[in-house]
Order: sequence, then structure tokens, then C-alpha cells
Amino acid sequence: MLRLLRMLVCLLLVAPLLASGPVGATAPAGAATPAACPEPAQPKRQLRGLWIASVSNINWPSRAGLSVAQQQDEYRRLLDRAKAMRFNAVFMQIRPASDAFYPSAREPWSQFLTGVQGQDPGYDPLAFLIAEARARNLEFHGWFNPYRASIQPDPARLVPSHPARVHPDWVIRYGTQLVYNPGVPAVRTHVREVLADVLGRYDLDGVHFDDYFYPYPIAGQEFPDEATYRQHGAAQFPVKADWRRDNVNKLIREIGDMIGASKPHVAFGVSPFGVWRDKRTDPTGSETTAGVHNYDDLYADTRTWIRNAWIDYVAPQVYWSIGFPPAAYDKLIPWWAKEVEGTGVSLYIGQGAYKIGTTNPAAWADPEEMPKHLALNKNHPAVGGDIYYNINSVFANPLGIADRLQNDHQRYPALIPIRRTIPGTPPGAPIAFRATVNPGGGYQLTWQPSTAAAAYAVYRLPGHQSVNDCSTVDPATLLGTTRGLSLLDASAPLDRRFTYLVTALDRTHRESAPRPVWVPAFWEF
Repeated sequence: MLRLLRMLVCLLLVAPLLASGPVGATAPAGAATPAACPEPAQPKRQLRGLWIASVSNINWPSRAGLSVAQQQDEYRRLLDRAKAMRFNAVFMQIRPASDAFYPSAREPWSQFLTGVQGQDPGYDPLAFLIAEARARNLEFHGWFNPYRASIQPDPARLVPSHPARVHPDWVIRYGTQLVYNPGVPAVRTHVREVLADVLGRYDLDGVHFDDYFYPYPIAGQEFPDEATYRQHGAAQFPVKADWRRDNVNKLIREIGDMIGASKPHVAFGVSPFGVWRDKRTDPTGSETTAGVHNYDDLYADTRTWIRNAWIDYVAPQVYWSIGFPPAAYDKLIPWWAKEVEGTGVSLYIGQGAYKIGTTNPAAWADPEEMPKHLALNKNHPAVGGDIYYNINSVFANPLGIADRLQNDHQRYPALIPIRRTIPGTPPGAPIAFRATVNPGGGYQLTWQPSTAAAAYAVYRLPGHQSVNDCSTVDPATLLGTTRGLSLLDASAPLDRRFTYLVTALDRTHRESAPRPVWVPAFWEF
């Protein structure tokens, strides 16, 4: 009789919980917050990225010649803190100067690993870097510099197998560096083959280029490519600047096409200089007077890349303060937001964390400057998140910025925005979702894999609730994400009722319908 009574109570409770529709019903993946749902205080989807620079040992490894164990320990510590601060992506520089952080038949081992160019570090750094990011469910973007051949100007100091030594006709000395000439077709082929090789052997989440295309102009020094122009471009392009832009356009288009054909889930993005053109040279440009333009000086026509969706995201380096006269942050953000409008290309903002606490201009000495940037971004829905340069600058906590991020702007976890440049449908919901009491406290949550799932998100709602379109909207309920099939919620009091939900996420971050479980179980009341 008691057992029958418990069953009747269970049915009476379950019926209203499921009355809103099928278990797991949600709004379409990527849809805006349903109109009937309260708007959460923070966005549920937001890219939170950190640049990790390897060139000149800026970030990792901290110096060349560390042991394998020291290198690995340093990297794990960086990722542990990134995860604790609820970042969800790292942008690791793995080809800083036509060299490699992975075994390569095309380019030598990077000197920034061992101190000696071409010397095997004794392990596969890239495989390690990716595996550690995966273990923390941090998206891993491989950061490549396409045209830099060396940070010093003497080819004789490069190992004999370096492409700049094997193909001296590819190389131009400009300032204190050696760069590949973008006008040489073989250079473009080489860069494409390097990327194809890495993509074929490693499971990257993204391919990332920074702002170095044609080199930043040096006063009084013309980039010496006249002979290349006459050989490869003059007949088709009477204006050399148009030919230079076409060279870079071809590289971007070909890399985008290659990634789309081989691994469409891999995001291809560029982090250009923060000004495309200003109104002095183009009425559709930004309200800036910066001395350098992507279009005119670096020959990087970001507008064309965006409008043709050759890239999946753009992350302009808007490293200036609000109200800065030559290039004001508050003028550039709406301009970039308009650039991506209707294209499907995601917009993330490159933030100059290295400037926080400096005094040129004085605005960076204000602890509120960077928080004001993030608050301003909220007024522009096209802004899908931020990438900070660089990881050490954030972790140094200048003016308390790391604390502000962790306790305020990144108080809750966030899912990465959906890749809208690639069509797709959400994966199936996980199955066999279970919650068992953990001997050390809280609940151990487990489930079985979902078709096409790459990761999973777990939510905890107070009380026993029905599942509806609003159930997974608020990131305050998001416990976290994982690439595994379990998650421990050690903080959950066992004497309170909760509704747990688990969803599946695919490689483009589309989210499945949720699968619920209620604790304590109905028959345990």
C-alpha cells in the first residue's frame, strides 16, 4: 500500500513538470533568448579568449631551454588559472616565425622551445598543448604568423633547412626582420601547405592569424617588392596597392576554402589592426585619425574577407581607450559591429590588457577603463566576446582586472557562440542521465554520449522544475562544461531539491535539447 501511495505521489508531481511539452524541448540552437524568458544578467554565450604568445618567449615557454617537465608544468598552470577564471578559449602561437611547435618536414623546430633552432625538444609540444586544453574543455586555436620568416635580419643565422635559406628569392629584409614576400605565389603555396599539414595531423578548434600581413610601414623605407610586382602583378593591376591587397586576399580565401573543405568545424579567424580605414580616406570608414590602416598600409582588406565570409570570425585589436582622439574605443566598436551585420561572421574584440595600469594615455591608469570597455560591448549584440593580449598581462592582475573578470564580468561560465558561417543542426540529447550521491558530498552526474557531441553542458536549477524554453537561458544555472561523460557537483546540499539538465554541444557549439533528472528522486521525499 505504501509503495502504491508513493507511485501516485510521483505521478502527481511529474505530470506538471512535463506539462510544458516533451522532455528536453528548447528553443532552436542559437536563437535569441525567448521573449517570455527573463533576460539574464550576463550572456550565456560569450567567447572569452586569451592570447598565449611564444615569440621571444613572451608567455610560454617563459624562456627557451626549460626542461620538458618545466615547460609542461608552466602550461598547465596557465590553463588551470584560465579555467578558474572561466575563460573558454586559448589562442596559442604555434608558428611564430616560419618555425614549428610540432614536428614538421617543412619548417624547423622553433628556437623558442630549446634555444636552438631546429633542435628537437624531446616531445610533441602541440599534441600536449591540445590535450591539456581538451582536459579543461578550453577551445584551442592554433595561432600562425603567415609571413614572418625571422625576428632577426640575417639569413645566415637560420638553420640550413629553413625555407628562408632554401628559397632566398622568397625573402625580403625589412627593418630588423626577414619576411616572406606576399607577392611570390610560392610563398602562398608554402603557407597553405604548412597549415594543411597541421590540420591533417592535429585536432585544432581554430586557425588564427594575427595582424601581420604586409609589414607595418617603416618611415623612409619602401617595401622592396617592385621586381616582384612587375613579374607577377603589373599587367593585371596598374596600381601596386591593389596587387598587394589581392595577394593577401588570395591567401585568406584559399586558407578559408581549404579549411571549409577538409574540416569545416575548425574556425578560421583573423585579428587585424583595429582600423580598416578612416573617414579621411573613405566615407564608410571609422571616425578615427590613426596613422596606420589595414587597407592602405598592411594591405589587409578585412571588409572583403568579412563580406565574402572567407573567415569565420574577426577579432580587431582595439587596443585604445574610450575617448582616445586618434582611435577611440567607443567609436570603433559600433563601426566593427556594423561591418559584420548580416554576414554570419562572428565579432570578437581584441583587448589590450598589457596597457592596463600604464599612463599613456592617462585613461589606462583608471581601474574602470577595461570594465567600461566590456560594459560598452553589451550595447552592441554583434560583439560575441573578447580576446585579451596577453595571458600574463591578465594574470598579473593590474588594477585588479583579473579579480574584476572572475568576480563580475565572468562570474558564471559561458558557452562559445555558435559558428553561423557553417550550417548545421543541434546534436541529439545525451541519454541515461543519472545523479547519484557522492560519498564526499553533493552529486555525481553521469550520462551516455550523444550523436555528434563534442562536449556537454550541465545546469542546476533550484527545486523540481518543468523543462521549457527558459530552462537553460540563464548562465547562473550553468555549472560548467566538459568533454567527458560525468561532472561532480560537490557543492549541492543533499537536503534540498534540484533539477539537473545536461545538453550536448557539437564542434560548432550548437546545443541539444536538455535531458533532466530531479534530486532527490521523487520516491525519496
